[in-house]
Amino acid sequence: MPHERLTVLKTYKLYIGGKFPRSESGRTMPAKKQSDGTHLAHYSHASRKDLRDAVVAARSAFAGWRKATHYLRGQILYRAAEMMEGRRQNFLDEIQALTNQPIKDISREIDASVDRLVQFAGWSDKYAQIFSSVNPVASPHHNWTEPDPVGVVGVISPDEPSLLGLVTMIASTIVSGNSLVAITSETAPLPAITLAEVFATSDLPAGVVNILTGKRAELAPWLANHMDVNAIVDASGDNEIAKTISRGASKNLKRISSRPVEDSEDWYGEPGSDPYRILDTVEFKTTWHPVGA
Repeated sequence: MPHERLTVLKTYKLYIGGKFPRSESGRTMPAKKQSDGTHLAHYSHASRKDLRDAVVAARSAFAGWRKATHYLRGQILYRAAEMMEGRRQNFLDEIQALTNQPIKDISREIDASVDRLVQFAGWSDKYAQIFSSVNPVASPHHNWTEPDPVGVVGVISPDEPSLLGLVTMIASTIVSGNSLVAITSETAPLPAITLAEVFATSDLPAGVVNILTGKRAELAPWLANHMDVNAIVDASGDNEIAKTISRGASKNLKRISSRPVEDSEDWYGEPGSDPYRILDTVEFKTTWHPVGA
């Protein structure tokens, strides 16, 4: 008699340096359907070593991504939006199983996430003009100030909306030339790794985006204390996480941007789409140049 076939359940791995490794610790966590507790999959429980590897990958990718033209960065973000559109059903199935939200609400979040990538792609060759300035000086010099990426950024994603929040934070951070390490939602982590698969096939250089699943309270102190992380953007809304980041960031004067959104609906409106988010992870540099030189 033929044997009954067992479904091969996916193990969602980390995304580090353009690859999908398991956690070096070997730890995994179970993801279950909210409706009935049915086992969906396992996903990796990232360790301190995984975070350190992700920072190394982000630092290695930073120099090349920073030098990429603004136009190219926009094209790559737009390509990610195209790829995300093609994975719509994957995102819908994962979010529905994990949160048990109505299909229309999930579709709205996916639409907003794709649109958010397109939006920041459009800002790629405009933000420098909008946020820079030519400064009047009392000497025979040209003087101008322009935004420059800070380097490696740590991003802590909100739980809700898990996909739109993460997409917004990634797009607004890398569009200016930063590389990043993202710690995902704890309640709905699976779409984050599907998003990683989107970035892996969208011409984004390996290491620009690195995504870790696991326990935020465990990973946040290591992120905050890491001396090669230049900035952290925290949208977790967790007061203890915020305190941990503040303590650790003081060691190398990391820039901290707190981006909690009290009402998840705000992620769909101006607070989520605000182009000033780009300024969270840039620093302004001023250049003097002699007139006529």
